[in-house]
Amino acid sequence: MNYLKNAFKFLIIGMFITNGIKAQTPIDRKAVVSRHNVVLNEVDTLNSLTLGNGSFAMTMDATGLQTFPIEYSKGMSLGTLSEWGWHSFPTEETYKIEETLVPLKSHGREVPYARQWKEKDKRQWEAGNYLRQNPHRIHLATVGWYILKKDGSKITISDVKKIEQKLDLWKGELTSTFEVEGEPVEVITLVGQTHDMLGVKVKSPLLAKGRLGISINFPYPTDAFADEAVNFDSEEPKRLKLLHNNKKTLSIQRDLDTTTYVTHVASSLQLASAKATEKGFIVLPKTKQSEWEFTCEFVPNTRPQFSSDFEKLQKEIHAAYQQFWQSGGMIDLGETEDKRAAELERMMVLSLYLTKVNCGGSSPPQETGLTYNSWYGKPHMEMIWWHGTHFALWNRPEILEKQLSWYFRSVDVARKISKRQGFKGVRWQKMTDNEGGETVSSVGSYLLWQQPHIIYFAELLYSVKKDSKVLDKYTELIEETAEFMADFAYKDPDKKRYILGPGVIPAQERFDAQTTFNPTYELAYWRWGLETAQMWRERKGLERNKTWDKVLDNLSPLPMKDGLYLATESSPDSYTTQRYMTDHPSVLGTFGMLPATKGLDKKVMENTFDKIWKDWQWEDTWGWDFPMTAMTATRLGKPEKAVEALLMPITTNTYLKNGHNYQTDRLRLYLPGNGGVLIALAMMAAGTQDNPQPNLGFPKDWKVKVENISQMP
Repeated sequence: MNYLKNAFKFLIIGMFITNGIKAQTPIDRKAVVSRHNVVLNEVDTLNSLTLGNGSFAMTMDATGLQTFPIEYSKGMSLGTLSEWGWHSFPTEETYKIEETLVPLKSHGREVPYARQWKEKDKRQWEAGNYLRQNPHRIHLATVGWYILKKDGSKITISDVKKIEQKLDLWKGELTSTFEVEGEPVEVITLVGQTHDMLGVKVKSPLLAKGRLGISINFPYPTDAFADEAVNFDSEEPKRLKLLHNNKKTLSIQRDLDTTTYVTHVASSLQLASAKATEKGFIVLPKTKQSEWEFTCEFVPNTRPQFSSDFEKLQKEIHAAYQQFWQSGGMIDLGETEDKRAAELERMMVLSLYLTKVNCGGSSPPQETGLTYNSWYGKPHMEMIWWHGTHFALWNRPEILEKQLSWYFRSVDVARKISKRQGFKGVRWQKMTDNEGGETVSSVGSYLLWQQPHIIYFAELLYSVKKDSKVLDKYTELIEETAEFMADFAYKDPDKKRYILGPGVIPAQERFDAQTTFNPTYELAYWRWGLETAQMWRERKGLERNKTWDKVLDNLSPLPMKDGLYLATESSPDSYTTQRYMTDHPSVLGTFGMLPATKGLDKKVMENTFDKIWKDWQWEDTWGWDFPMTAMTATRLGKPEKAVEALLMPITTNTYLKNGHNYQTDRLRLYLPGNGGVLIALAMMAAGTQDNPQPNLGFPKDWKVKVENISQMP
């Protein structure tokens, strides 16, 4: 009888969670999205606004274009970045990853790792630096207004007055109005959704007076951590070739060493001859009219679109954005009186927008997306969990699948890494590029938590799509990934159980690779990953892998002391050493990012959560730590703590007016924070697969409407 009651209970719950929870009345999605449009009335260099299509994006200042890149360079830089735009610095040397290898004693032998060297080791140091810096993503160009004052001088940022700027999220459209010496300028800015194209419409009496045009400038890439699109090189004119097509179009070919691409300009008005400058070209229309429409398309070849039909482009973009907002998941917190709900909803809407325009390519994004380069523009494969998981949960699995195509292009490199280190299967690289290149790192080469991600993603896609084609597509990758995981688990002869490490740096990057073993989160993820890989074999009608089962049966338990889960088994002083109470509290991911694995004690996890909540050095954390904490709180049945975690008043948990997750002066945006917010809110709204309770992570008195959100594993 109890069985029948429980079955009926889960049948009722299932009615609400099939294809996501259904609100009793449809959500007015346009109202939810539009109440968080970004409005600016001043020059605010941290709140420049990005338009994009997921694989190409441009970031605009208060004028609606990229007029003042230097002034914005230490704020939210004015970048033009693409998925395809990469470059390597010329060199007469040939550097190989083998030159950077350093042995580390683990698994009863010496295992080589590619790491950075000190400058005194000249050749190895040069090789390591070059491989980290190359290839790097490039800024394609900056397109800004060329406006002259009455006296013939160019405007400065202080000449821009009476600013009114709005990013209409529902339309994907930026409108900007301002004045220069009392003369109004009205601008509409768009970025195409099917081509890497900027579309602009401007209305101003300055046009008829011959005092308004555009400047297209080409910054040279840097070898620094951040590339802010302001490194202009004196050799630039030699790299540029102006190609006149007709009176209303022109093309600029840039030969940047071995990287070549073209900028096509199409105008609604006849163009005067473009004037060459030391940075690029000034383009002016021939007109006495006060309105001008033009497009700039960036392509890695000479194929022109030359479309100056602004209205057609505008309609296409509006339709694409409407389709985006009307599909996938949505949460409406508008009827909740608690003021915190409005801020969470703002963070949600802007995170949906920012991840759409930055993270929709066929490779994982870099941590600063397509806004400006960090870490040389390279993706970090441990962070793809934060970049990609939410797309499946919010029922846009096609975007996640597009990102995952990287794995298929990169598997050969991953095989080489594993073979070089003496392991079976594939070991997924950490810091990489769009073709899976390997680089060196004193930390990244020892990270483990990127390894099971492909298993997690495949399982997530299968649970959302319920399609056997998903099994067929990802089974081979899962097999090879699990082969490495089982082989990397080392049967310690003294402990008589399998351990992870040494040769490990956990997600909490505070531990020495030479001595660290059994980090708690990674240990749980290893168990979950191998168990899930076995389940995939069973779904395919195959027997369980006996070697994997042997590892699972003898894998170390989660390390604990005094009723708390430790950061690692090798650090029994996890909670008494200050440096171990900083960075990511990744032990929470053990029951937050992951469901309960075999042997997990929820009471011990609750004690661990309470200890970390009270004593962690939260000022020394990163943006995704707060959503991770919210997920653990949700799984533990602490909805109030989940809300508090997402809104914790810490600098690295700041969400600017434009929605970006600010970290430090060095890292002014951090997309893993935005992705994390969406993952946490999905769990809070839809529950988890083992606890599919609606609004699991919100206070009971909140009024929450939810549509089309899927449960996390």
